[in-house]
Amino acid sequence: MLTYEYKLSGSKAQYAAIDEAIRVCQFIRNKCLRLWMDQRGVGNNDLQKYCAVLAHDYPFANRLNSTARQVAADRAWSAISRFYANCKAHQPGKKGYPRFQHDSRSVEYKTSGWKLAPDGRHITFTDGCGIGRLRLVGTRNIETFPIKQIKRVRLIRRADGYFCQFAIQAERVVEHAPTGAITGIDVGLNAYYTDSNGNTVENPRYYRKAEKRLKHLQRRLSRKNKGSKNRMKARKAVAKAHLKVQRQREDFARKQANALVTSHDLIAYEDLKIPNMVRNRHLAKSINDAAWGRFLAWVNTYGAIHAIAVIKVVPKFTSQDCSGCGTRVKKSLSVRTHVCPSCSLILDRDHNAARNIVDKALSTVGHTGTDVPVSA
Repeated sequence: MLTYEYKLSGSKAQYAAIDEAIRVCQFIRNKCLRLWMDQRGVGNNDLQKYCAVLAHDYPFANRLNSTARQVAADRAWSAISRFYANCKAHQPGKKGYPRFQHDSRSVEYKTSGWKLAPDGRHITFTDGCGIGRLRLVGTRNIETFPIKQIKRVRLIRRADGYFCQFAIQAERVVEHAPTGAITGIDVGLNAYYTDSNGNTVENPRYYRKAEKRLKHLQRRLSRKNKGSKNRMKARKAVAKAHLKVQRQREDFARKQANALVTSHDLIAYEDLKIPNMVRNRHLAKSINDAAWGRFLAWVNTYGAIHAIAVIKVVPKFTSQDCSGCGTRVKKSLSVRTHVCPSCSLILDRDHNAARNIVDKALSTVGHTGTDVPVSA
């Protein structure tokens, strides 16, 4: 499935209509969730039927396209099924009991309720919400795909405007050029990651760099009177600054993951429990700023596209064991250099860990998952 995104250009009335459609979608999702809470044995099919009841009872819900109402019910069932799955898997701690949504920012249509112009530069929404015809701003050539391949159209509200996403049923085919190179990577805070060859990528620290401006904007927001237009403007400025940091992180993670995958035939990394790691209040901000989860998710995604092996290994003792002789050398987080008393190997702590990670992957001991099997 491919996703193409465009920025939308329209009038204030059209943007207000999009906001209303988003609110209706949120309303239906919450009503479906309430039905599940109040009645035992409610399933996905019951929620889909309930959409027609809501459309009959509430005129504003009837104005939203029927497929968009179905998607709202699907969102409710997605939260419910995730809760069931966590309970069935005996996940420790909170199981993610479904909550009512108060800040929805998107509405999604299936194959009806919209019409794409032949030039691929305009889209018209034909339901009763009154959104009308909007211009698509972007460089993607959506018109090259048959309309039947467009399975979803999603309208999204962000701090810097409104966007339209197209979910296209198509496979991305990439010819991976074999390099014969294998590597293990150890993500960190000093360096973004260190590979088993000793190469490092600098940690960009986007949030840390933007923190001074974010604090300034937040102080300006706190001085504005609640409910005033100036407060609304200040709030929008804060949201835009956070959105910029988010996009910088995402862009960096994608580019680094793509470069890593295209230059290797096998990649190994530690199966880190990041939600547990951010409980450390001294490191939480830095770990979130590094966005290891997004980077590793993109490594897996690009690994699947390129059909190369991406292996997760147990992180136990990868930093403590010597990659030369296997001797366990205890060290605290503040010790950044590995010095082995047995074989006199001296390496950077992360480089030593990366070598242990790739050794674990190649020995097939300590695997926790392999997304693409290694071809013989």
